[in-house]
Order: sequence, then C-alpha cells, then structure tokens
Amino acid sequence: MKHNQYNQEFKFVKNPEEFSKYTDKDFLRFCLGAAMYMPGTNEFVSKILNKEMPELTTMVFCFEDACPESDVPAAEKNVINTLETLSAAIDKGELNYSDLPLIFCRVRSPEQFEHFAGMLTRHQAKILTGINFPKFNSYNGEKYFARLKKLNEDLDEILFGMPIIEDPEVAYKETRISELLGIKGILDKYYDIVLQVRVGATDFSSCFGVRRGVDYSIYDISTVKECLADILNIFGRNNDYIVSGPVWEYFRASKQMMYRDLPRYGFEDYLLRRKIIVNPEVDGLLREVILDKANGFIGRTVIHPTHVIYVNALQAVTKEEYTDAVNILNSEKGGVFKGENGNKMNEVKPHTNWAVKIYMRGRAYGVIENESSYINLFSTAVN
Repeated sequence: MKHNQYNQEFKFVKNPEEFSKYTDKDFLRFCLGAAMYMPGTNEFVSKILNKEMPELTTMVFCFEDACPESDVPAAEKNVINTLETLSAAIDKGELNYSDLPLIFCRVRSPEQFEHFAGMLTRHQAKILTGINFPKFNSYNGEKYFARLKKLNEDLDEILFGMPIIEDPEVAYKETRISELLGIKGILDKYYDIVLQVRVGATDFSSCFGVRRGVDYSIYDISTVKECLADILNIFGRNNDYIVSGPVWEYFRASKQMMYRDLPRYGFEDYLLRRKIIVNPEVDGLLREVILDKANGFIGRTVIHPTHVIYVNALQAVTKEEYTDAVNILNSEKGGVFKGENGNKMNEVKPHTNWAVKIYMRGRAYGVIENESSYINLFSTAVN
C-alpha cells in the first residue's frame, strides 16, 4: 500500500514508500494517515477486490458507536467473513497484498474483544493490522493489552493495539493528569504492540455540552483543546508515541470545487484567512489538519470517504521541510546552520525530534515541491 496514488499525473519530488502491517513499526506508526471508520456490518470486500477506493489506505470496522449493540453479532460475522475472503483472495493470487489497506477493528468492550478474539484464526489475522480500544482508561487498559498480547502469541501473528483516549476522567481537569499517567504506564509496558494513540474529541466535547461549528476548529473549543494539549504533552514527548487527530464531523455530498484560482496568498495562509478554497465543510477539515500538524498530531480519524484524500495529501511534506530535516538528522557536528531556503535557523539538537517527524512523513506520504503543490495533489477530488 502507498499513500497519495490517486493522482497519477502528480509528480513528487520524492515518492511515497510502500508499507504494510509487517513494515517496521518505527516507520509504520507514521503511515496510518486518514483512518476511515465504518460500521462493522458494512460489506466492503468487493470495494477492496475491485480497487474502487485507491485513496483508502487505512480502514476501521467499528463494533462500538457506529454499530447498535443488537447488530454486534452480525458485525463480528461480517468482519470475520471479510478477513477470510480477502486472505483467500491473496492465497489464490486474486489480490496483491500491496493493494490491501491497513484494516483495524474497533471493539466495544474488553468482553466483546474477548469474544471476537476467540473467533479469529491465523489465516484471517494476517489481513488484520490491529485493534482499536475505545474509551481506553487506566482501569480497562491492562485487560485490553494483556488479551492482545496473548492473541498474538496464540496466533503467532502481529496485531497492534491503538488506545482511544476519550474518557471523562481525561476530560475533567481534576483527574486528567493522574489518569493520563496511568494510561502511559500501561502503554509503556506493552510498547512493542502500541501503534498509535488516538483521541476522541467528540466524546470530550460531549462532557461539556459543546460541538464545534463548521467555521470553527477543535482548537477553538477551550475545554477540549486543553485535553488534547495534555495528551500531546504526556505521549508526544521525544516522539515516544504518535498521536493522531480527532474526527471532523462535516462533509458535503456535492463536489463543487473552487480552488483552481488562488490569488496572492499561500495555501495555509489562505485557509487561515478563511478564503474559500473548496467549500466550508472541506475547508474546515483542511484548516484543522494544518493545526494538527502545527501541534504534533500525525493523521486523523475520518468518518466520510471524501475526507481521505485531503487528510493524506496534507501529510506530505515540502521539499524545503524535507531537506532541512535530512540536513539536521545528518549533521555530525551539531550546532546551528541556515535552512534550505536561507530563511530560517536550523539548530540541530532542539530541532531533531521535529526533523524525525518530517523525514518519516516524507517517506510515508511523499515530498512535494512547495505549499501550492497540495492543491495540485488533491485536485483530482473534482469529478
């Protein structure tokens, strides 16, 4: 699987690299990009076999919020059948492993995970990348990861875990830090099978009875912004864990676009000045992803297919960023030197963690010429 392959006419400065669940974890954890959620009852085999969504690189079958409890048995059966069918198709040469998106399951509870784990076979597990653990906290976290570790041992496979931090004890200031430190203790114990840390801003918003409008970002909601900042503070230090951004709730079925003509401003500047590029729903997503990157998030959860292209395109890095990052990482003397375009100071020691993120994103999503290239990359979204 490779990112940003939907626009065959686009020329990268450096092409995105291929990845799969068996890719080295230090690189793979940067590769998830836009992780699209869908109900576990959805039939998706035909879309994968027929390569109907080449832009989709990460998908999550949901047994929790997107799936009524009464439908969970049917969802489990559907996912098992999906994994078995795709595994058989690879065995028969009808599907290349390189065309298979990363597939995850978002379980409902430790008990439901136990039941689903008992259904999995090794033949099916080779198609599955991992398990998302909702409302992950210091009380249920050990159960989730202990069972996942045992499942890996029983199947002789690698399945990663991704905690979703969205619990009220993290939302509320008086319990937040102790709860986050408790969660980190669990993740540190199982570090080798933790792929990413995910966040649930919708659940955090619910705690305070707020919901961001289409003209606002999650960073405008003060109570939720504080939760996200503390999560990044605890888990994002020294790139110990990769933290992905939350869902953007707005979408538009219409594909009317308006970004062919961009006057004066740069791409990010244009969005931050709230000049329309695509439409309010997509522009809101783009604006939030820009702020994600500024704050240290990598990729994000999405709930609509139209979001995938935009999120993954914006994970690509510019030639200037990439060259600065490589020069920082390759510097043997340390110290300070001018950036690629002579417009900034690169200080080796404090900029190293930043450089690692840029370098890994460049490998995963590609290197583009400059900021205006983002629009050329995702412009094939217009049909």
